[in-house]
Amino acid sequence: MKSLPDVGLFKPVPSRVEAKTDATTRVARQIVDLEAAARSAKTERLRAARLAQESQAPAIVPKKPAQKRKSSGR
Repeated sequence: MKSLPDVGLFKPVPSRVEAKTDATTRVARQIVDLEAAARSAKTERLRAARLAQESQAPAIVPKKPAQKRKSSGR
């Protein structure tokens, strides 16, 4: 039995416009993914810096509320 060539047998060959659109979509998604990764890395870095700063800061002791003065009833 002859073997059939598998070039484009089951996959439709995309048109020039579809291929260009697919390439644009792929590049756009890569850019968005890179920006998301950079944003999450920055968030983690800032969170770690904030936690380190909070651990070094002295604990704030709340002041006692000022006592109310009695009115003289004039």
